[in-house]
Amino acid sequence: MFELRAAREWNPKADLLSGLTVALALVPEAVAFAFVAGVHPLVGIYAAFMVGLITAAIGGRPGMISGATGALAVVMVDLVAAHGVEYLFATVVLMGVIQIGAGVLRLGKFIRMVPHPVMLGFVNGLAIVIFLAQLRQFQVERAPGEWQWMSGEPLAWMLGLVALTMAIIHFLPKLTRAIPSSLAAIIVISALVIGFDLDTRTVGDMASIAGGLPAFHLPTVPFNLETLIIILPYAVILAAIGLIESLLTLSLIDEITETRGRGNRECVAQGTANVVTGLFGGMGGCAMIGQSMINVNSGGRGRLSGVSAALFLLVFVLFAASLIEMIPLAALVGVMFMVVLGTFEWSSFRILRKIPRHDAFVLVLVSAVTVATDLAIAVVVGVIVAALVFAWEHAKQIRAEVSHDRLGGKVYEIHGPLFFASVNRFHELFDPKGDPDDVVVEFHHSRVCDHSGIEAIDTLAERYLNAGKRLHLRHLSEECRLLLKKAGDMVEVNVIEDPRYHVADDAMA
Repeated sequence: MFELRAAREWNPKADLLSGLTVALALVPEAVAFAFVAGVHPLVGIYAAFMVGLITAAIGGRPGMISGATGALAVVMVDLVAAHGVEYLFATVVLMGVIQIGAGVLRLGKFIRMVPHPVMLGFVNGLAIVIFLAQLRQFQVERAPGEWQWMSGEPLAWMLGLVALTMAIIHFLPKLTRAIPSSLAAIIVISALVIGFDLDTRTVGDMASIAGGLPAFHLPTVPFNLETLIIILPYAVILAAIGLIESLLTLSLIDEITETRGRGNRECVAQGTANVVTGLFGGMGGCAMIGQSMINVNSGGRGRLSGVSAALFLLVFVLFAASLIEMIPLAALVGVMFMVVLGTFEWSSFRILRKIPRHDAFVLVLVSAVTVATDLAIAVVVGVIVAALVFAWEHAKQIRAEVSHDRLGGKVYEIHGPLFFASVNRFHELFDPKGDPDDVVVEFHHSRVCDHSGIEAIDTLAERYLNAGKRLHLRHLSEECRLLLKKAGDMVEVNVIEDPRYHVADDAMA
């Protein structure tokens, strides 16, 4: 099984060998995602080459692999079916521009808002998606569009070769680390299949990958408002999915390698790569967690690993297509199954009963939504649910300790944040009709967090005013006083200024 840890030292030899391993694994993925999007296989391979090369060279996370992905392909298929591949190229260019804008505006920092249960759900859901995608290789097309599961001898050979691949990947590192175990497994399985002429599916059975260099090509679409209206919604969705998947993968690789990538730089790199890809006939792409895991666990640490993977992929297309097409799919499926085992957070089963129930619910929810829909929707849903739960839990924390000062006034000492979710509870703490003429609200242990909190104070002041009584606010933090100052005439209360948090003299009221 893959170890979720990588060596700290940069090793050029390891980068080159891991790059070769990744390139071999990229071929069937790029072809498969091109089929999903409804475009020619070379459109997917060119995207894997260009996006992978540019992001590896200038991106914010050395060692992370980018290319054509299924998360983007499932969005592209409707556009291609309705308007054609040229509109896809135009959309990819606009997608890249949006991503560059996100990087320039430094929006990458918002990935910090993704809670840990959402990250776990993302990783687990994506591992399941990768696993389910490999099951397609256990099916054969009996008729156009009609797929059936393998059976008999073909299934036995497929399962046997997959198992042997996984065994090599697992046990070889115990003997030597001179060569990445994934690459060794691919070579051994390919040699067995070719040497014994075994009847099993190969890369060439999917499609031919032979081709030339990608050529510059302006999308042949009308440059008018109507085209923009067609492609803009797709571009925004693709840009969001691409950035979310890339930044979450970046965070995962950061954790594995115990280093820190640069999210905003990665946004700009992804955008630049997609602009170039759209102008050279590629389908666009983003970070790929499966290939990134292969790279990191094969020893790929530096930019050379991603650059070499992209260049090896181009070499395959130009010069070695016939050789690459001989690689059995069983070897690549075995590699991806090991990626699944290394990606899935098995510890999440152990901690489900130990973490708060709402965190466990978010973890399971994100995993399920990732499998059922796509990554972007799953992460957004997870963040929203986690934020609502957080707001609900903190809303219940607001309370008041009641006392009286020496002049007979009543003091409410507030504990907990005052914000939109705690407003109703805040009002329930007070008794304007039964309170004395002077009431002090002590905020030493509380904070006014938002406009709802300001409105709550104004409403409370109005209730005491209507009852003929005076309300004073004491020990507001500097941020809270600034909020009230910005509110201006919206709030009419007597704020006792005491920035050093000394006990304010009641005579000041």
